[in-house]
Parts: sequence; structure tokens; C-alpha cells
Amino acid sequence: MTSKPDRGLVEFNSEECKGCGLCVEACPPKVLRLSEQLNHYGYHTAEYLGAGCTGCGICFFACPEPGGIAVLRREVAA
Repeated sequence: MTSKPDRGLVEFNSEECKGCGLCVEACPPKVLRLSEQLNHYGYHTAEYLGAGCTGCGICFFACPEPGGIAVLRREVAA
């Protein structure tokens, strides 16, 4: 069985993320989590697990921090 190619990529700005977890809860494919690492403000920031993003952008809209998340869409070969 082959896995589906990623249709998106999530990038986080760890200096904007306050670790609220709203993006993690909102992610339909559940490919986000709160990191074990702390940013310089002392927050466990969100991170992408590295595979499975659908590029839906729901995490972007759930995030209360402007500039906290960028969702990039990838072209998928037909």
C-alpha cells in the first residue's frame, strides 16, 4: 500500500507561537503537536510532524497569533 503524497506543508514561527494548542486541536489529519522544546518566551510551541498535511489551512485560521503559522500548498502530480 502506498501512502498519499503530502498536499501541504505547515511552517511555524516559533517566536509568535504561544503554545495555546488551538491549531493542534483543529488539524483534521492530526499532524501537528506541541513541541517538547521551549521558545525564548517559555512556551511549548506547535510543530509539524513532517508528513500527512493536506494543505487545508484550518490550523492557520484557528491560530490567534498573526504570523504564527504559514500553510503552503504543494502541487501533486496527477
